[in-house]
Amino acid sequence: MAINVRQARHSRHARVRTRVKGTAARPRLCVFRSLGHIYAQVIDDLQGHTMVSASTVDPKIKEAVSGKKRTAQAELVGSLVAKRASDAGVTKVVFDRGGYKYHGRVKTLAEAARRGGLKF
Repeated sequence: MAINVRQARHSRHARVRTRVKGTAARPRLCVFRSLGHIYAQVIDDLQGHTMVSASTVDPKIKEAVSGKKRTAQAELVGSLVAKRASDAGVTKVVFDRGGYKYHGRVKTLAEAARRGGLKF
């Protein structure tokens, strides 16, 4: 029986999530990527709520991302989520790549978040 790409990603993400847990001291930086957009959230799993988030559809950077390549958009989202996390008092996170390869837009977002001051 063939497994489609979405089901395979969900099973990889579930496998990663057994080991990656976000706490108040070290929340989880979760990445979701669609064909047109990329989203990042800093989540405290113990309380079950999102502390900060950023995406390409965010009004703050929506104009800045228009007309740019998707990797450049991911870099803007990574720096924005790092800035918002530092404003919320978060400096250390665990990175949840969401079942995607650490490559391309996911890697660019992570590196921009590191440059923005997040440690993981």
